[in-house]
Amino acid sequence: MYALKFDWNPVTGIDIIGNFKLHFYSVMWIIAFILGWYIMKRIFTKEKVSLEYLDPLFIYTVLATMIGARLGHVLFYQSELISQDFFSIFLPFKFHPKFEFTGFQGLASHGAAIGIIIGMYLYRRKYKYKSLLWILDRVVIAVASGAIFIRIGNFINSEIIGKVTDSDFGVRFIQDYYYKSEIVRLTGIRDVQKAYDAVTDNPKFQNLLEAVPYRHPAQLYESFCYVFVFLILWYVYSKTSKKDQTGFLFGLFLVLLWTIRFFVEFVKEPQGDEYINWFGLNTGQWLSIPFIIIGFYFMFVYKPKTPVK
Repeated sequence: MYALKFDWNPVTGIDIIGNFKLHFYSVMWIIAFILGWYIMKRIFTKEKVSLEYLDPLFIYTVLATMIGARLGHVLFYQSELISQDFFSIFLPFKFHPKFEFTGFQGLASHGAAIGIIIGMYLYRRKYKYKSLLWILDRVVIAVASGAIFIRIGNFINSEIIGKVTDSDFGVRFIQDYYYKSEIVRLTGIRDVQKAYDAVTDNPKFQNLLEAVPYRHPAQLYESFCYVFVFLILWYVYSKTSKKDQTGFLFGLFLVLLWTIRFFVEFVKEPQGDEYINWFGLNTGQWLSIPFIIIGFYFMFVYKPKTPVK
């Protein structure tokens, strides 16, 4: 079982020019959105909905997800950016303490969920071919598939890491433990990636490697669980009559995804400098509870007031 333990020190992107880098995390987002588009296209085709509504839905979803995820992260986990580095909230750069291209990092799934709901509401106001809940019942299938790749992207970036563990599934996140400037100073190697590589490959720096603790790969736990969320949603949609129960799939998605998030938080390190720790539950868990309650409401209580069109 100890073979499952490993050191994680990946190349996180490809240098393009200057400070610009194609981050694999960004690639995971692109895959998530493209896969979501194909899933929604299949649903639209199956239900004989005009594909002219698909591209606007895609645009609304992308913008709602990214804006909601970013604002959610800032409000829930990194509110100091509002006063310290305001423009980095909306741009793929940071300006403090020095200018650097970062890509779109610092995204919160709770914010993305709220953003998607608001985005679908605005989309429905303009395109009135189906009800808001009809759209949400189906778009959550695509969202669940995308969540798989987003968490893989987090793993590639060595972010949203788990707590220290002695379990057989521990991972040593080299790049999370040593900051770039620190690894250059400790190894004397000016190239950052080579400095990181030296820690894992050069016996001379074995003491630096041994200092890195094993942690739960919480991102992979979530990604693995989200595979089943997607499969369950797709099965219920394609094989049962529950797809015709307004709000059921939307509610099922909320219950499944945020229950997983609630329990995975027990093995995660707290995110951000500002976080809640009430009654042994952290920010992510407290934010998940309302979504779960809302999900049960739509599954078992909600009844549409007017016939669904």
